[in-house]
Amino acid sequence: MGSGKTYWGRLLSKKLGIRFFDLDEQVTEHAGKSIPEIFATEGEEQFRLMEKDALHIITESQDSFVMACGGGSPCYFNNIEYMNSAGTTVWINTPIDTLHSRLLLEKDKRPLIKDLSDEQLRGFIIKKFSDRRIYYEQANVILDEDTVELDKLIEKIFHA
Repeated sequence: MGSGKTYWGRLLSKKLGIRFFDLDEQVTEHAGKSIPEIFATEGEEQFRLMEKDALHIITESQDSFVMACGGGSPCYFNNIEYMNSAGTTVWINTPIDTLHSRLLLEKDKRPLIKDLSDEQLRGFIIKKFSDRRIYYEQANVILDEDTVELDKLIEKIFHA
């Protein structure tokens, strides 16, 4: 959350002239509910199953595309292994301080963090990062977000 997946994904797809997918948008469109509604009515496990299904449908029906997945997507149902076998995965390694600054400005748009204090938000980010890092580190390409440039990103992806 807040690492720039959607931002960089849209730029990359435009530059390469291929389709862009936001996995969260695909899930909500198919379900006809927002992610918070899915969590509230069906639970996280059902959301993760829906996310996995959408991931497989997109990868199996498209030849070339760019996808921004949710931050938890690689962490369930061996999704990171599946994504690595289906294409080139990129982890945008954004510093915690940068994430914190960005998310402070976006709290009202993000239901999972909207009720957290500033200090609770920092703790939330650190906890998610420590829980998920083992999956993120399996990406084919790891970029330090502070140094991302579109042409360098493309070069790293094509040399992965």
